[in-house]
Formats: sequence, C-alpha cells, structure tokens
Amino acid sequence: MTQANNPLHGIKLEDLLTDLVDHYGWEELGARIDIRCFNHDPSIKSSLRFLRKTLWAREKVEYLYLKMNKLPLPARKPRDDHYQASDKSLRAASNRSKPATSVGSDTRSNIDENGQPVNASIWGK
Repeated sequence: MTQANNPLHGIKLEDLLTDLVDHYGWEELGARIDIRCFNHDPSIKSSLRFLRKTLWAREKVEYLYLKMNKLPLPARKPRDDHYQASDKSLRAASNRSKPATSVGSDTRSNIDENGQPVNASIWGK
C-alpha cells in the first residue's frame, strides 16, 4: 500500500475544494489563499482547472484542507534546487544585518581621531 501515510488519499480535488468553500466561503478562501480564481468570479470549475495545472496553488489548498480538518500535516519536501520557503526569509534577514558598503570605500573614514567609531556616543558602539 503506497498511500498509507497520505491523509488526502481517496479524496477528490473537487470534494476537497467543495468542503473548503462550504466551510470558509469564497471571500474568506480568497483572503487566506490569494489566488485570482478565488477572488474574481469564483467557481468550482475554474478553480479546479487552475489547481490541476498549478502545483504551488494546489499545495496551498491541500494544506489548508488538512489544517481545517486537523489532519496530520505533510513534512516539507526538499526541492530540486535545494530552496526552501524559509531560505528566502533567512537570506533577507542576513542581508538586512549586513551594513551596505560601497566599492572602494575607506573603512577608516568612520573612525575619529581618538580611534573610536564616529557617533559612538550616540549609537552606543
């Protein structure tokens, strides 16, 4: 049995989407998952067509269904390019923590005649 640990096994995408719409409604569903087929002239048929073609959107809908029914959530799958969703936020945080330096800038220009950083009394460095 290859699908023993899959809580979505045997659930059709149409049934899954219908349950979500019955529980949340189109407006709330569109607020939770920002997809055009949920926000502009929503219908089951157009949403099914989009979700069958678009893997990332289908994964979001399946995840919301699992959360709604309090079923076990899937583990994160490693992608082929080794990119995880959390990697983006980690890179953004590390870029914010690094001071911007221009090419050819002299690091001694930020130090006063006493060897202390300029404005150390203000910034506490």
